[in-house]
Amino acid sequence: MRILLVEDDATLADAVRTHVTRHNHAVDLAEDKESALACLAGVDYALVLLDLRLPDGSGLDILKHIRLKKQMIPVIVLTAHDQISDRIAGLNAGADDYLVKPFDLDELEARIHAVSRRYGASQTPMVELAGFEVYPSEHRIEGKTGERISLSAREWAVLECLLARRNSIVSKSQIEEALYAFGAEIESNTVEVYVSRLRRKLGKEIVETVRGIGYRVAE
Repeated sequence: MRILLVEDDATLADAVRTHVTRHNHAVDLAEDKESALACLAGVDYALVLLDLRLPDGSGLDILKHIRLKKQMIPVIVLTAHDQISDRIAGLNAGADDYLVKPFDLDELEARIHAVSRRYGASQTPMVELAGFEVYPSEHRIEGKTGERISLSAREWAVLECLLARRNSIVSKSQIEEALYAFGAEIESNTVEVYVSRLRRKLGKEIVETVRGIGYRVAE
């Protein structure tokens, strides 16, 4: 899934982004409130990691903006150890969870996993898809005879994008957004390449092309 990390501490931000990316998530970094709001305006994020003390204002303003917009995005607040008031304010403003700095990166991943399960595609523990059992929150796919199907991080990004809008047609640009944060050079045929790889691993019928509009996953 694609995550927005809002953090102005360069060392912490680099450590978090590296760790979370290793767990097959795409991460965009915003170092201040203005950048974070610009990211939220242009990208459909699956989760936000939010520092409340930012150089150009409070992260609470970002959280309130998300909730006022009725955006169903889980938010985990990152707070300093001695700022109990920040934690309370964050939870009262609509945060789903919080972590106190310094925190263990494995605990962060566990919190991401737990919180994201309440939202989007990960809200359903298992999805049946063209004869496969897909477990989005675990990044696990099992075939008809129990064999495991392995997908790359970018292949998962495309599949999750399609699953999140399972009853709709997903445009090429929406899928491209899911790939940008991996640092991929988005060429004209990038989406077609990853759709082709999904079809090769899961079967040709797994993704339907709606000519001139986009793609959708099989019923």
